[in-house]
Amino acid sequence: MLVIPVKDGENIERALKRYKRKFDKTGTRRALQSRKQFTKPSVGNRVKVQKAQYVQRLRDQEAV
Repeated sequence: MLVIPVKDGENIERALKRYKRKFDKTGTRRALQSRKQFTKPSVGNRVKVQKAQYVQRLRDQEAV
């Protein structure tokens, strides 16, 4: 659990923005979303391969 103290005179929106940024950096949200729904290992591997192919295609285009 993340605890972020609100500084004296700090706007509540600003404190929320800091909290959300820190929450995203820790990877907690991604972990929660991945636990929300079960994905078969074969599907996960397929997604990894597709992502690797996409990144490789981008790098190839950049090199040309």
